[in-house]
Amino acid sequence: MALQLASFVLRRQSPLAGLRLLSSSAAMASPKVAVVLSGCGVYDGTEVHEASACLVHLSRAGADVQCYAPDVKQMHVVDHVKGQPVEGESRGVLQESARIARGDVRDLSTLDLSQADAVVFPGGFGAAKNLSTFGTEGAAMSVQPEAERVLKEFHAAGRPVALCCIAPVLAARLVPGARVTLGASGPQWPYAGSQEAASGWGADVQQCHVDEVCVDEKNRLVTTPAFMYDTKEFHRVFDGVGKMIGELIKMLK
Repeated sequence: MALQLASFVLRRQSPLAGLRLLSSSAAMASPKVAVVLSGCGVYDGTEVHEASACLVHLSRAGADVQCYAPDVKQMHVVDHVKGQPVEGESRGVLQESARIARGDVRDLSTLDLSQADAVVFPGGFGAAKNLSTFGTEGAAMSVQPEAERVLKEFHAAGRPVALCCIAPVLAARLVPGARVTLGASGPQWPYAGSQEAASGWGADVQQCHVDEVCVDEKNRLVTTPAFMYDTKEFHRVFDGVGKMIGELIKMLK
C-alpha cells in the first residue's frame, strides 16, 4: 500500500516538476550578445583593447557572444606606426574584423532580433569612419545603413545596447534624447568636441571619467568613455568597459 501511494504521489508531482525544470533551464539560459566591430586597429577600425575587454567581460558573465561587421570597404587604411593614411591600399571591414574575432565574424546584414538579446559597439576610429561619417562630417554625420538598422531595431524592441569610446555618437545621432557619455573635459580628453556635436542632436550628454558608466534606463543604453581618455593605464579602460558590460547584463535579467 505504501509503495502504491508513493507511486501515486510521484505521478501527481511529475508535471509540476517538469515545469520547474523548464523554468530553471530558461533562467539559466545564456544571454546572446552581438558585438559589432568596425575593422581592426584604433586609427581605422575597432580599438583592439576595447573589443578584447568587451569579449572578456561578456565571457566572464556567461554570455553567448557572436561578432559582426559590415561587409564594406574601410574609409581608408592608416599606418599605425606613422599615424598616416596609406595611399593606394584598401581593406575590408569584415575581413579586418575577423582578426579580432579569431575568424568567427558574420556579415552585419545577417544580424536581427532573432540572433541576439543585446548589442555591444566597441570604439575606435572605425566607429567614426566605417560605421558612420562622424570622422569626416562631424555633426552632419550619417550612420552606415546596416549599423543604423541594427541600432534602431534593437532600440525599438527594448533590447539593451552598450557603446564605448566614440561609438556613443551612433546612439546620440539615432536615438532621440539618448543619455550618453563621451568622456569629460580637460587636457587628457582630446576628443571632447564630440560632446558638443552630440548635444546639438538633442542628446543628454553626461561627463564621466574613464572608469565610470552612464546608464540610460529609459532607452536601455549603457556607455563608457574608454579611450576617449588619453591614458596608458589600460587597466582603467578595462575596468570601465567591465562596468559597462555589467550594467548591460543587469538589463538582461
